[in-house]
Amino acid sequence: MRLQFIFVSLCLLLAIALFSYYWRSLLWTLAIVLPVVFLGLYDMLQRRHSLLRNYPVIGRARRMMESLRPMVQQYFIEPDTEGAPINRVFRSVVYQRAKCELDTVPYGTKFDVYRVGYEWIGHSLAAQNLAEIEKDLRVTVGGRFCKQPYSASILNISAMSFGALSRNAIMALNGGAALGDFAHNTGEGGLSDHHLQPGGDLIWQIGTAYFGCRNALGLFDESLFAEKAAHPQVKMIEIKLSQGAKPGHGGVLPACKNTPEIAAIRGVEAYKQVNSPAVHSAFSSPLELMAFIRKLRDLSDGKPVGFKLSIGRRSEFIALCKAMLETGITPDFITVDGGEGGTGAAPLEYTNSVGMPLLDALAFVSDCLVGFGLKPEIKIIASGKVFTGFHLVKRLALGADLCNSARGMMLALGCIQSLQCNKDTCPTGIATQNKALMKGLVVTDKKRRVANFQRETVISAAEIIAAAGLRHTQELNRSHIFRRVSATEIKRYADIYPSLIEGCLLSDDLSDAYREDMRLANSNRY
Repeated sequence: MRLQFIFVSLCLLLAIALFSYYWRSLLWTLAIVLPVVFLGLYDMLQRRHSLLRNYPVIGRARRMMESLRPMVQQYFIEPDTEGAPINRVFRSVVYQRAKCELDTVPYGTKFDVYRVGYEWIGHSLAAQNLAEIEKDLRVTVGGRFCKQPYSASILNISAMSFGALSRNAIMALNGGAALGDFAHNTGEGGLSDHHLQPGGDLIWQIGTAYFGCRNALGLFDESLFAEKAAHPQVKMIEIKLSQGAKPGHGGVLPACKNTPEIAAIRGVEAYKQVNSPAVHSAFSSPLELMAFIRKLRDLSDGKPVGFKLSIGRRSEFIALCKAMLETGITPDFITVDGGEGGTGAAPLEYTNSVGMPLLDALAFVSDCLVGFGLKPEIKIIASGKVFTGFHLVKRLALGADLCNSARGMMLALGCIQSLQCNKDTCPTGIATQNKALMKGLVVTDKKRRVANFQRETVISAAEIIAAAGLRHTQELNRSHIFRRVSATEIKRYADIYPSLIEGCLLSDDLSDAYREDMRLANSNRY
């Protein structure tokens, strides 16, 4: 007799035995045993799962253990320094700073300082007095064509849309930005009342679907854009070309998350899946992108306009630089996103294997702008994995002028890294549209935590540059950061990512590293 029939028979015999000896407890017996019997019968008859057909009821223990595995791994097994995507050391410091708790550590570092990849900044014997340097470090964004330059903090909130995040999360993030005087990127999901109500500064991101400024055909609508861009809270406009989580792949808004409220904000029909195009319809070449930048700057009455991208083919970014020179039009800023992925859901292959990692992309973009003589006009924003002051400092040393953080801000909101962002089941009410879950996120409390985390991280960066003998992050360069490249060899960022001489890409005497990419770069096409 097969195992499953033996198991079900034993359950029936157990029921009979219990009834014989404890007939007064018949209802309790039936309540406990019969559901198990029916579950076993269902498992034996279903045809989708072979394991359950062969091992009814018992086979379900595997599913339960699989669902518990991430929590068990995170809380009981993984070391403090090796958790992914964010280890416990960095999660803890974000929580501590967000809550204004003690953030110092005892007994020395937990990191292996002799492992390959370990990084640090060289301090100076002529360290600056922290009281004498500016702690609220800011950078002005806006080139010669900009009429309304924006004084930005060196740490801001990266792009996360309403729809991907709950309304409470959006309001807490923007409320934190208002309290701390830093900027909040809307993400490509459009400009909502939840972004505007708290009063924080906004970077309005325009994606390939033109949510919030699209017509009935899904094309860019100039009048809608001009109307919303005029809002005083909108400080900068960002054109999203691609993102690190899934570069070259359009976003997807599932029908179940496309509520009437979100549909109205995005200008689409409710309860229908919306697939964002992989590319823009308003332009199709580097030259046309420059013209689009000029159009948005004019329509927004001279506010800073830039674009965000993850670096793929190097020649295509060089083509953008050539288009800037040919047209005389430059963006006010460029946001560089790393191919490591981000806060939202993305196909595994895109997260793991598409796009250049952030540090390499950041160095390349900075070098290209310097090599073409464009850097004085354009600020670089580095987006991705900023949790501490040192994360800020090393990105600024590589060439960034300021940084955005998404996951750091989510942790400040209370994210526990449950890895359910793509399931609409986020237990902390951050990455969900489930009203029962989002009510757990109290905006008045969480906005203070966001502001606390941003302030303490910027102060930490100020303390680090003071220790290096510097007065402002703008004095940082690649010679300040060191990396162990082998058990016995240490290199500076300046050696790993050698800087280009200003204007060197304008001559015919090119290095081998750029010659082929320069040949392929064409401002008329990608």
